[in-house]
Amino acid sequence: MSRALAIVGIGAIIALLGGCAQSRSELDAYISDVKQRPGKPLPPLPKMQEFETFEYAADELRDPFARVAADRRDEPDASASGTGPRPNRDRRKEELEGFPLDSLDMVGTMGSESDIFGLVKDPTGVVHRIKPNAHLGQNDGRVLGVYEDRIELVELFPNGLGGWEERRSAIALDDE
Repeated sequence: MSRALAIVGIGAIIALLGGCAQSRSELDAYISDVKQRPGKPLPPLPKMQEFETFEYAADELRDPFARVAADRRDEPDASASGTGPRPNRDRRKEELEGFPLDSLDMVGTMGSESDIFGLVKDPTGVVHRIKPNAHLGQNDGRVLGVYEDRIELVELFPNGLGGWEERRSAIALDDE
């Protein structure tokens, strides 16, 4: 009985493989028919726009990217005279200088009155300890003093004449 079942199974497999051979020939005929059809015409290429050439000859003019000496300017330059405040570009930036001042929140203080430091939370939720002379904010803000209800600082802003001016500001304790 099992031998007869095996012979019937082999016969069925041969019949199935024979059926695959017929469908393959039909598929090959369809592919060759599709390949013989003419293709659709391509749209014409767009015309390239012609640009008028322009020769820039400004060798005798001032280089717009070169620094100008203070005596050649018409307006006064407070930063060139060496007087007045200006940011220290050689100083390494502190972590809180990457955030705008209005995005920082004072959340408290720690320590005694002689050695007090403020707790400031940045927009990412990290709390930092702040002491006088620390820097924070994007305008070269320097902490003047830490008090129980506020942190006072001074920021540097350009005055429009090439110099800098100081403006005092504060971060108040957040009551939330």
